[in-house]
Amino acid sequence: MTVVTRFAPSPTGFLHIGGVRTALFNYLYAKHTGGRFLMRIEDTDRARSTQEAIDAILEGMKWMGLDWDGDVVFQTGRIEQHKQAVERLLAQGKAYYCYCTPEELTAMREAQKAQGVSVRYDGRWRDKDPKDAPPGVKPSIRFKAPQDGDTIIEDLVQGPVTVANSQLDDMVLMRSDGTPTYMLSVVVDDMDMGITHVIRGDDHLNNAFRQIQLIQALGGATPSYAHIPLIHGADGAKMSKRHGAIGVEAYRDMGFLPVALRNYLLRLGWGHGDDEIISDAQAIEWFDIKNVGKAPSRFDMDKLTNLNAHYIRETSNDELISLIKPGLEKLIGGPIPPEALDRLALGLTSLKARAKATIDLYQSAAFYVRPRPLPMDEKAQKVLDDGGREAVRASLGALESISDWTSSALEEWAKGQAEQTGQRLGKVAQPLRAALCGSTVSPSIFEIMEVLGKDESLARFKDVIGT
Repeated sequence: MTVVTRFAPSPTGFLHIGGVRTALFNYLYAKHTGGRFLMRIEDTDRARSTQEAIDAILEGMKWMGLDWDGDVVFQTGRIEQHKQAVERLLAQGKAYYCYCTPEELTAMREAQKAQGVSVRYDGRWRDKDPKDAPPGVKPSIRFKAPQDGDTIIEDLVQGPVTVANSQLDDMVLMRSDGTPTYMLSVVVDDMDMGITHVIRGDDHLNNAFRQIQLIQALGGATPSYAHIPLIHGADGAKMSKRHGAIGVEAYRDMGFLPVALRNYLLRLGWGHGDDEIISDAQAIEWFDIKNVGKAPSRFDMDKLTNLNAHYIRETSNDELISLIKPGLEKLIGGPIPPEALDRLALGLTSLKARAKATIDLYQSAAFYVRPRPLPMDEKAQKVLDDGGREAVRASLGALESISDWTSSALEEWAKGQAEQTGQRLGKVAQPLRAALCGSTVSPSIFEIMEVLGKDESLARFKDVIGT
């Protein structure tokens, strides 16, 4: 049997972090078993589904590197198949017309609440003849659910779970306006797409009992189910925006790398010994849905940030430049000249060692690519105003005479200057840093001078002293 999994989001909002983990687990299990990973957009809720959300979901999946097999399936394009399935059930006596008005259903629910019993459809049209239908009422179509025995799910994560069929009422398959319900559409689509494993959040566990009954009524093969626990915040509370329940595009904009997110989400509820850094190849080789834990996972932004910093350090300079170049060009207000890109490539190694997100690199790397004269931040301006310009002016002649423009030679020169003037090395270096970077925070100033080169460094010094 070829394993076939699917990710089936509803386009009523952003692709949140829990959905991304669900997609990741489906993707990895399919790849681990040599199977197929399919993509379905469950857009039958026309009132809430938007094209903007559909685009965000598909773009988010591509950005995450979770490529699906085949074309995207849109549920709204399969309404005829849904209707045909209901017609088969009606013909076989496994579904029936329900002529309850909205007012009748409301009254039924209120009465049940008053009696302190479970609120559920009471089956009043289950065995009635449609000839008794009241005039002018458009019927819905309900599933004639089995009333005896139990429905059992051998869940790959939760273990065996049983519900008495007497606890399940006759769900609506088609609304009175002729549109299929979510429960019907999911079952028919899973059957037609050949889904063998349904991997999803455990908030769908209760749906699975009804879906199994419907699959059996339609003569389909019951898939294996794996209901994974939801993600909570670091404090154990339900995931919210303050915990990180935001769209995947927000993580992209904050400077997180897809590989870091994949690695982090993989470890939320699944593990491989004490391994924390897990490559994509290892994830595919090791992942098995049976090893997902039953307890909710806790999302920790600090841990994700630290993992992201690791992957930034491991990412090549060329790849990082391709990621940050659009942001840098927006920051400086134009295209980056080739010579500035060359400087950036040389200087990025020490910058990325300090970065926790690619967005950190926009600010820290900007001085390598900004056109002269550089803008000064408040602290750099203060250093220059408090005697820094005079210090730069006093050093300029000696710097112009240095032929060995390397970080080591420049540091030796600065140490000599500090000894001659009785100053700390930082006192000599800080005005130079302000002039070269427009900031008082940077990697080694001598490394920066080497990367910028003698001509560019001297030109920046002259900019701040007005020569």
